[in-house]
Amino acid sequence: MNDLTVGDYLISRLQALGVRHVFGVPGDYVLSFYALLQSREMRIVNTCDEQGAGFAADAYARMRGLGVVCVTYCVGGLKVANTTAEAFAEKSPVVIISGSPGMKERDKNPLLHHKVRDFDTQLKIFEQITAASTVLADAQTAQKEIDRVLDAALRFKRPVYIEIPRDMVAAPCILHHRTADHRTGSDPDALQEALTEAVAMMNAARKPVILADVEVHRFGLQEMLLRLAERANIPIASTILGKSVVGEEHSLYLGVYEGAMGREEVRRYVEESDCVLLMGVFMTDVNLGIYTARLELGRAIYATSEKLTIRFHTYENVTLQDFLAGLVEAPLLRHEPGEFPHPEPAVEFTAQGTRNVTVRRLFQCLNAFLTRDMVVIADVGDALFGAADLLIRRHTEFLGPAYYTSMGFAVPAGIGAQLANPELRPLVLVGDGAFQMTGMELSTAVRYGLSPIVVVLNNRGYGTERQMQEGPYNDILNWNYHRLPEILGAGRGFLVETEEQLDQALISAERHTESFCILDVQMDPMDRSPALERLTERLSKRL
Repeated sequence: MNDLTVGDYLISRLQALGVRHVFGVPGDYVLSFYALLQSREMRIVNTCDEQGAGFAADAYARMRGLGVVCVTYCVGGLKVANTTAEAFAEKSPVVIISGSPGMKERDKNPLLHHKVRDFDTQLKIFEQITAASTVLADAQTAQKEIDRVLDAALRFKRPVYIEIPRDMVAAPCILHHRTADHRTGSDPDALQEALTEAVAMMNAARKPVILADVEVHRFGLQEMLLRLAERANIPIASTILGKSVVGEEHSLYLGVYEGAMGREEVRRYVEESDCVLLMGVFMTDVNLGIYTARLELGRAIYATSEKLTIRFHTYENVTLQDFLAGLVEAPLLRHEPGEFPHPEPAVEFTAQGTRNVTVRRLFQCLNAFLTRDMVVIADVGDALFGAADLLIRRHTEFLGPAYYTSMGFAVPAGIGAQLANPELRPLVLVGDGAFQMTGMELSTAVRYGLSPIVVVLNNRGYGTERQMQEGPYNDILNWNYHRLPEILGAGRGFLVETEEQLDQALISAERHTESFCILDVQMDPMDRSPALERLTERLSKRL
């Protein structure tokens, strides 16, 4: 430990937190740290582009609890600004490590390559989109700064930024006694008063319901939430951002609540409840079906990691974890919810010969195809909206950027997800527009022996935008997606125009586990998912 360097200490802390893979693209300012990572048996996954690395690290963090992207100064760092913003918006704890010019190189403010304006320009940008940031400019304080920033990632479940000048990687690290701790407790008096009010409200309710969202995922509270639901016999719905918060075959699971975009029976059950427990819910426009949801906070218990409100009373310094744990142990009555909706079961798909594939039939087929050893990753657009109706059998087996909605997430996220949990095979759902942004990360999948099944919804452009406003700007060049294996020298590709071809392609893809499979599913440019149909139909009635 006396010979520990700043770089060594940073790596040892990441390893202690369960990180085994680092995603990125090398550059001269970070090469010495890359060499150290390799010597410490951290697997470096260098992607085609930094944005791909950022999305992969985000998915890794969502499944494993912490992800890392490591890039060079500015030309690499600014490319992951978008993926970091997504991680911040959706509470995904990603550590951004950026190499930078050495401290001695900065004397007299020289115009070094990759520099934008000032040496701290990149730092100032990341201060706006992370929970904590630091430049490891002093070996005396490096350990404390690393601990402070990593603890912030774990406490807030948001990205953090660590910049390491290249002459500090091998600098001797001055060790201090660790005092930082990401765990924070609740004010006991506020917690007890909140529990008393919440229990009284829940016990008096005739038809309580739980609406669970993304923070239940991020803070690992799925099992605790289930214990609460089972003990009080309260049905659970999820938002689209929180989809798979519980296994969707559970007897108490209602389905996805998303205002007018969701199934009518789920919407009605949630909105008619006299006590809605909003657990870790983000009140975003997409989560709320583009604000078609009707949730009355006067009948709600609204608990997040940042605030707790019961009806119109706000309680300070009460954590989501402590509040949920308190409810599990509280004297709750067992309710009799009567009849309530459940997700539509997956039924055997019977292909109708040469009939062209529609979005509706595609997702019916995928619902029958899904197995318990798959994780579904949906990109933005109808890939995401259609996937809301898929039946996910175990918790945390659905990933989608349903708040920040950055296109290009799914293919690189499939890489991060499979490395985070090799027991799960990614089923990647992506539109052709989003695929053209990051789809060549399939090259990374080949290099690292990964086997995602990629379904491209090929409607020759930006389909969701077409539903809003048609124009030639929604069109893109049509690629022969199914021929990408010829370029990459691995994988299998399938051109899918009919239901019979779709059925056969999925059967073949399931059997081919050596590398990736890609299905080029030809769709009518104006076709749309049932979820998007429901939304547009109900919005049109208001005009």
